[in-house]
Amino acid sequence: MSANTDSLWFMTAHLLIRLKQSDNTEGQSIIEHRMPKDFAPPLHVHHQESETFVILEGRFRFQRDGDVIEAGEGDTIHLPKGSVHGFRVLSDYGRCLTITHGPFEDMVRAAARPAATDTLPEQMPPTLEQQQALAEICRAHGIDFVGPPIA
Repeated sequence: MSANTDSLWFMTAHLLIRLKQSDNTEGQSIIEHRMPKDFAPPLHVHHQESETFVILEGRFRFQRDGDVIEAGEGDTIHLPKGSVHGFRVLSDYGRCLTITHGPFEDMVRAAARPAATDTLPEQMPPTLEQQQALAEICRAHGIDFVGPPIA
C-alpha cells in the first residue's frame, strides 16, 4: 500500500482510496473495494455523479434501471448519474475499483472508519441505527436509497 493510500472500513468492506479527489485537478476519485460474499448496498441513485466499476476479482451481479448484468474479472460496468442501481458480490470475495467525480469519496469518508488491519472488518449485519445513519450520510452527499439490496 502506498504511503498516501487511505485504508478504510466501510460497512463490511475494506476500501483503499487509490486516487483522492484532492490529488488531481479533475476531482476524480478511484477507490478499491474489497468485499465479502453477498455484500450488497441498497438500490440507490447518485444525483451528482456517474460511477464506473472495474472488476478486479470475483463475480458480481449489477442492476441498472431494471436491467441485470453479471460481471467478472476484467469487466467494466458504467452506471450513469441518475440511474437506479445496486450490486451484489456473488463469489466468496469480490474486488473492484470505482471511478467517480463528485461527492462519492466524501460520502465514503463520512460513513467509514480507519481500518485497523489490511483485512475485511468483522462481518456483522448493520443495526437499524447504522442503516439509518448511512442513509442520512448518503442523502447529504447526493445519493438516495430507493429500495432493498438486489438478490
